[in-house]
Amino acid sequence: MAEVKKSKTYHFHSEWEEDYFFVYSNSKSICLICNASVALPKKGNLERHFKTVHKSYDTNFPAKSPLRARKVQELKSQLATQQSVFTRPNSKSKAATIASYRVSRVLAKRKKPFIDGEIVKEAFLEAADVLFADFKNRKEIVSAIQDMQLSRNSVTRQCEGMAEDVEQQLRNDIDACECFSLQFDESTDVVDVAQLCVFIRMVFDGLNVKEELLTILPLKGHTRGTDIFQVFMEFVNKSQLPLFKLVSITTDGAPSMVGRTAGFIGLCKQCESFPDFLNYHCIIHQQGLCGKILNMKDVMDVANKIACSVRARSLQRRLFPEQLEETGAEHTDLLLHTDIRWLSRGKFLERFSELLPEIKEFLKLEQYRLSVKKPISDIPSSNHAEYAQLEDSQWLLDLAFLTDLTDKLNHLNLELQGKEKHIMNMISSVNMFKSKLHLLSSRLQQCDLRNFPHMDTELKRQGKDCAQLENARYDGQVQSILSEFDRRFTDFASIEPVVSYLCFPFGENIDVDCITSKVASLFNLDSCATENEILTLHNDIELKSRATPDTNLQFWNLLQKDKYPNLRQTAQNLTALFGSTYLCESAFSHMKIIKSKYRSTMSDDHLAACLRLALSSYCPDYERLASSSQCQVSH
Repeated sequence: MAEVKKSKTYHFHSEWEEDYFFVYSNSKSICLICNASVALPKKGNLERHFKTVHKSYDTNFPAKSPLRARKVQELKSQLATQQSVFTRPNSKSKAATIASYRVSRVLAKRKKPFIDGEIVKEAFLEAADVLFADFKNRKEIVSAIQDMQLSRNSVTRQCEGMAEDVEQQLRNDIDACECFSLQFDESTDVVDVAQLCVFIRMVFDGLNVKEELLTILPLKGHTRGTDIFQVFMEFVNKSQLPLFKLVSITTDGAPSMVGRTAGFIGLCKQCESFPDFLNYHCIIHQQGLCGKILNMKDVMDVANKIACSVRARSLQRRLFPEQLEETGAEHTDLLLHTDIRWLSRGKFLERFSELLPEIKEFLKLEQYRLSVKKPISDIPSSNHAEYAQLEDSQWLLDLAFLTDLTDKLNHLNLELQGKEKHIMNMISSVNMFKSKLHLLSSRLQQCDLRNFPHMDTELKRQGKDCAQLENARYDGQVQSILSEFDRRFTDFASIEPVVSYLCFPFGENIDVDCITSKVASLFNLDSCATENEILTLHNDIELKSRATPDTNLQFWNLLQKDKYPNLRQTAQNLTALFGSTYLCESAFSHMKIIKSKYRSTMSDDHLAACLRLALSSYCPDYERLASSSQCQVSH
């Protein structure tokens, strides 16, 4: 059989530009004189064309002469100008498209309506008239701004495209990560559609963490555990979420979520698609519920009623700030409290306590105004009762105690909030607060009020000594909160020894059997292999030398995968755990802004796209989006 002859490859040589007036562009040899193209960059083809068609050029522009070189450069410039005529519109329209995408992303990040794109463009043009008035290329700048596609429909399409691009980046990371955890919460939007929010915390090979909005799913009918499970499983099947990487699920503790049989968690544990996973009740929710155990409802009710009465009527609402301004008070108005916002109670009580003298004075003036208009017998009895409470020394001490203790609970709540919070730090914060409660209890028993500044001030105002304080009354309140903390945080007791070991792997008093049992049972690992790894690590001199007193989970990156697979997996799994549903709660705040009463007809798909762009840390691939879309300028 005859051998197949290889095709010869020809290359264009730069000296042919002056020899034959040819350049190489877009895989073709182009004649600079007549713009004819020759497919094969073969010397004979170029020479034949030049000597046949343009023979006079050899005479008019002698070879190797400066005249010939200048002519070649002149013809090359003309060709480049001709080509740019065709390419410039495409590059301009692409730039306008990319600019439009960037503006649309800014609008989405700021949770603005799609139609605001038209306002941005109008503002651009107004500013351009002044900023670029003296620029020579002013018309080109204004034209470029006018080319941007920022109509309502254009911004809508661009947000949809960017959301899809960001979602694809998230899917790629989910496929690449070692493991992940989920947090779930449910709330209603402005038109009372229940929205299920799901966040994902991914851990990669280097123990790097990334938290992203996985999805937001509308629940059209009921919001029972079965409904939540069904909607989520539809999403899992559609997105092909790799559930085998799941480590834990954190919820808000609602019955529809944590029910053992019909709750969402119970149904997940019964489903074969799910691996064995851990489930937790949000630490922040539990901390908030602990604060509600305080038996001081009479203090909150009276304080809240007084604050509402001061701010209830428009006349009083105007007179009270005016009085505060006249007296030079630090604050300009009272705050209101609602049980839904836990932090508002501490701030409300602190403001109420600090403005107590002004409140008393204002209520006296109000009673005087009423007495002028009506007989004393006709004044509502509630006014007398409220004023009587403000003169009750025991009630005032209770108010001061509640203000001090609620302030400490608020500080803990703020510590637990935030993105990328490691469960290790959250457990440490809770344990630290429990230690503080023990200290507060001890101080109260000794009638020491150094940790209760408002109580101390109130007691001195009443002219009493600390020994006259009913310390048992307040110590009982502290003890009740401490007991509630112990009861509610039993979920995290199983992982606390494992967290401690990972933070101090070379401690002197490590119980190998206990740690092995905890680690193996927590993450379903082989106990013999895990015990072996713990013993090997404990005697690894090299790793011990690289550990520091403040060793964190990044230390476990130093371990070889093949030598310590179970310990590395344990570190990854613990890093993946969500301690709270803070991200979901925060997302609902964003949702209320995006789908406001002015945008109540927004579809669920557009809500999901806008929320994803507002919360995501991913940056859309503008070049790819512009290339895949029709790059047209605005008309």
